[in-house]
Amino acid sequence: MCGIAGIIHARGGRPDPDELQRMVAALAHRGPDDQGIHCEANVGLAQCRLSIIGLESGHQPMVEAGLALVANGEVYNYLELNAELAAQGYPACTASDSETILNAYARHGLDALRRLRGMYAFALHDARQGKLILARDRLGIKPLFYLRLPGRIAFASELKALLPLLGAEPELEAVALRRFLQHQFASGARTLVRGIDRVVPGEALVIDSDLGIQRHGYWSAAEIQPRLLRAEEALEELDALLPAVMREHMRADVPFGLFLSGGLDSGVLGALLHAGGAGRIRSFSVGYRDSRLEHELAPAARLAEHFGFDHQPLELSPDALFARLVHSIWCADELMRDYATLPTSILAEHAGRELKVVFTGEGSDEVFAGYARYRPHPIERWWKARLAPGSGGFRARGQWSARWRRRLFGSALTEARPYERMPFHAAWSATPARWTDLQRRQYCDLVTALPDNLLVKTDRMLMGFGVEGRVPFLDHRLVEFALALPDALKVRDGAGKWLLRRWAESRLPPGHLDAPKRGFHVPVGDWLQGERATRIGALLARNEGIRRWFRPEAIPALVAARRAGHGGGRELFGLMQFAIWHRLFIERPGARPTPNEDPLEWIASD
Repeated sequence: MCGIAGIIHARGGRPDPDELQRMVAALAHRGPDDQGIHCEANVGLAQCRLSIIGLESGHQPMVEAGLALVANGEVYNYLELNAELAAQGYPACTASDSETILNAYARHGLDALRRLRGMYAFALHDARQGKLILARDRLGIKPLFYLRLPGRIAFASELKALLPLLGAEPELEAVALRRFLQHQFASGARTLVRGIDRVVPGEALVIDSDLGIQRHGYWSAAEIQPRLLRAEEALEELDALLPAVMREHMRADVPFGLFLSGGLDSGVLGALLHAGGAGRIRSFSVGYRDSRLEHELAPAARLAEHFGFDHQPLELSPDALFARLVHSIWCADELMRDYATLPTSILAEHAGRELKVVFTGEGSDEVFAGYARYRPHPIERWWKARLAPGSGGFRARGQWSARWRRRLFGSALTEARPYERMPFHAAWSATPARWTDLQRRQYCDLVTALPDNLLVKTDRMLMGFGVEGRVPFLDHRLVEFALALPDALKVRDGAGKWLLRRWAESRLPPGHLDAPKRGFHVPVGDWLQGERATRIGALLARNEGIRRWFRPEAIPALVAARRAGHGGGRELFGLMQFAIWHRLFIERPGARPTPNEDPLEWIASD
């Protein structure tokens, strides 16, 4: 796992090594073990490395026979590919899985992308053909951004490495900001910062020396064909596929651990790790003190004892979570309101004291249809489709109430309303006609909420402490298998993930699956109360970003509603998060908060 960055200049231009050094320094948290820079002709590449496979021989950039590579992530089937490539005259010279990308490209060109199994984002300079390739894995597990500037294009693993190149205060995209506020993340190619775009999942950009860009899509979940399988057939396939996926994901030259929530997903991972000979690995779980919310410390401890893991439960106070807010916003880089970033950040810090790799269960709900939003009542679906057409009633409702949108949104945010749900419309319309609504809902999340929200949390919170998160449920073979299943093998008796539950029944402690799903709740409501809510409101009115994009004169009414118990919590939290983000990335670029800060000190502008 690493951070990558670089620049391609128009023909005749030359990269500046000092500029590349500044870019990679902004990503140093992603790779504290090593750094490297390579410049050739009009291209400069940089990488900071977290050494996990090929510890002694994986220095990057890797340069060989007119090709140069910087890569972030893991190619899990590198051993199998190396054997094939060696037989074809492309032997591996290192023990690094990243070299497999270089050799596979040398042999197969862009077709190499279809052969890679893993999570990755990489830049490959083909000096022979005068082009730079930027590629991202199929599901978007690893991030990659790029920025078009006069005479050059820059790229990096995180926005914070690109912002200084703008040369002026970044301009924000109103549509992206509204999408964050309404749907808790901004999806699609465009980011919140004007001029900086994402390389989308399953795609490679081929950039020539005139800075022309060709897009090469090499995988799409929309191409998956539904299958008619009986339960016994599906269970047999899953029973072969899950261990095969885990065998590859367990490849590492360093110890690894597990985030153990106590639910089905992490329980399945625990069972697979145990069966795969992982031994007494470290596992971690989180719960809350002084909160009304239930937590999962007890079921997680039972799972850990069942599998013989060395378990560490963390019981957190609401104040400890609140203190993590500023650092989690800095790590996330992009605005996204997943409250679980806060406990995930604390888990990552504890794991990072002794480990570089942690397994986590993200993706299971999207792949095996676990969310309740995938199975709405027909009347609910019909009504939402009438109110917000274009996506079959899915992702139809915004997070902010109409009352507070009218009173708080500035003119630019109000004018952005027609574009707010376009990513969901596009995803819904991209699905094949023969798919069911359940498959369409899964697909919409796989191409929007998953890469642009859930995986932002997983990648950035863990990499903020130099930890690699492995997500076996997002192996593309599992995605292709599960998305193709008949609905009846996903949802039965009003519950999702039926097939996965059937597979897990005999592998988890007796009765473990009988408990209702709790979800990963965070006690946000415990913070935004009383005098603290009043103080937050006063500070928000003094924030430059709030004054530009909102109507601060309405904030006292919002605070009063919150204090009286009449809603407003999501709206107040969203404003606070944006204000802190604006301070970190717009007003004070280059600022780096410590893991524990008082968020109230980061709201008001200087």
